[in-house]
Amino acid sequence: MAEFRQEIFSGAGVLRVDVIENEPGREQILDEMTFLNYRLAEVQFRSKIKKARPDVIWNREKDTKAIRYDDGQLFLDGEWEQGELNKIMVAMLAYQMDAVGLHPWHSSAVRFKDRTILFLGGENNHGKSMGQIEGCRRGGQVVSTETTVTDDDGIVVAGSKSVYIRVRAKGTERADLPSQDEGVAKFFEKEPEFINYNEPKPVDLVIMPGMDGHFDTKVVKMGDFEKEYQSYHSVMNYFGLNQLLSPGGLVMPVVDTDEKRAARGDFIHRFVQGKPYYMVRAATPRLMWDEVEKILAKENLA
Repeated sequence: MAEFRQEIFSGAGVLRVDVIENEPGREQILDEMTFLNYRLAEVQFRSKIKKARPDVIWNREKDTKAIRYDDGQLFLDGEWEQGELNKIMVAMLAYQMDAVGLHPWHSSAVRFKDRTILFLGGENNHGKSMGQIEGCRRGGQVVSTETTVTDDDGIVVAGSKSVYIRVRAKGTERADLPSQDEGVAKFFEKEPEFINYNEPKPVDLVIMPGMDGHFDTKVVKMGDFEKEYQSYHSVMNYFGLNQLLSPGGLVMPVVDTDEKRAARGDFIHRFVQGKPYYMVRAATPRLMWDEVEKILAKENLA
């Protein structure tokens, strides 16, 4: 029986995956990895194994599809769709990143007038992509589109750069999400130029967007509890705790621990200290960004 080994990594976060199967000749763990790259920044693969112990063991020769987590290892049995595997690998790699002080945030970010502005996904997701696109229309650069990765000191060290997810592998389909192209067409005459920004920088301003085409403009400076609450939602988005992976009730096991959750909470507490957070509700990206520019001036960040 053949065994294929590969490591998936983003920064210093490394996930080792071992596959047990009868069919030789495998070259990659994933045949389709659009979703993985969209959800986590700068994902790479390597065949040279450095970790002594696998984090994921996938036995394709088992007759019954199953998933379980035991003693720091995830066990997969049977056949899994590419989209299902993408979601599993996102959770497992994010956990490895977290363990080495790399924190993925469900957010977009732009570099605008020498400031890094983070659009926070938080508990809900109402405008982070449109905020990023409008920021680029005004001359900003792309720091991240779906995921922003900070280190334990709150410095942005990486970010996903795909503005759109064009392909959803089987197992990641979403009928509830509107067409991204349709959304852009409603708010923009033409797509702006996207220029990437990769230099490590701290976050200067956090915006919690709210936008649906009908909202009256409203700006509220967020208090300490709400800053931490929404930020914690954002970083917890990656660990699969709300994920149904496959029909039949197969769910992502709990891979988190109380100690890791407490450490994550401490990171969030440190991150928000002295950092301006604003909820900006508006009907369009342009109206939202008009308020963002006012906030930059008010906070002496312009």
